[in-house]
Amino acid sequence: MTSVTYRDAGVDIEAGDALVEAIKPLAKATTRAGVMGGLGGFGALFDLKAAGFTDPVLVSTTDGVGTKLKIAIETGIHDYVGIDLVAMCVNDLVVQGAAPLFFLDYFATGALDVDAAKRIIAGIAEGCKQADCALVGGETAEMPGMYAHGDYDLAGFSVGAAERNNLLPANVRPGDAILALPSSGVHSNGFSLVRRIFADAGLSWDSEILGGKRAADVLMTPTRIYVRPMLALHKAGLLKGAAHITGGGLPGNLPRALPEGTGAALTGPWAMPEIFPFLAKTANVAPEEMLRVFNCGVGMTLIVSDAEAATKVLREAGEQPFLLGHVSDKPGIVIEGTEKLFA
Repeated sequence: MTSVTYRDAGVDIEAGDALVEAIKPLAKATTRAGVMGGLGGFGALFDLKAAGFTDPVLVSTTDGVGTKLKIAIETGIHDYVGIDLVAMCVNDLVVQGAAPLFFLDYFATGALDVDAAKRIIAGIAEGCKQADCALVGGETAEMPGMYAHGDYDLAGFSVGAAERNNLLPANVRPGDAILALPSSGVHSNGFSLVRRIFADAGLSWDSEILGGKRAADVLMTPTRIYVRPMLALHKAGLLKGAAHITGGGLPGNLPRALPEGTGAALTGPWAMPEIFPFLAKTANVAPEEMLRVFNCGVGMTLIVSDAEAATKVLREAGEQPFLLGHVSDKPGIVIEGTEKLFA
């Protein structure tokens, strides 16, 4: 009788070991104060005192990349989804006033392609560098029969910390200004609708759109990471609250940073990446639907009482903020000028 091996069943242990060795330098390059040890242990250790905290509260997040991964798989563009993965987690941490400390990933696939996996994890490491957090570990799961050949999924997990008396939101009041930080494009939400729009219009990921740009290159632009400018604003004592604009758009996310009984009055139109008017016009998507599915050019909203001082700090940090509206004393999100947003 022929001896059966794990490789015969579709799992290549040697490939997994080769991947671990390949990504060790990537993880090492993300180290920061507080990290104890490296990859290879059963768990990762972190010293909060060494990271400079005195009375810390831990904040944790988890997220994925969504069906944007389908485009990555179909186009072979694996280099940026790792940045998306980190961004979706750390942007949720920083809105609570927390500095990201460390990150772990879960990568599952049917058959391990070491080159593609290394490119994906290199993107995760790049995202961690942008967020000043350490990639301390993860899990690579090779699961034949669960995923089709070439398919994979990603999940991310991040832990941050804030001093107990410095958590957000805090003291948000009607009249406070709402600033917006621009998005780089679709980011990592709404891709099921994007894929439906392209399919119905008979467009491929190689189609030329927006003046000759390849659709895949436009759509795979990674999610922006806002950690550094937001922490600079918070350190200056100017940030009262923030909302990461992801699935649900402005109407679904901005209320999460507002006290009960208050709302927001926003005024459009505002500048946005061309991909959003393109999507709206290609499939005749109503403005209200666009706003509740996509970020529509607003990747992050910031609530401040001194808009001028906050704008100065953000510009010094490399951002181009713009005034989006203000906190109102009436519940709900009111957006004026929506009919002109996607013209």
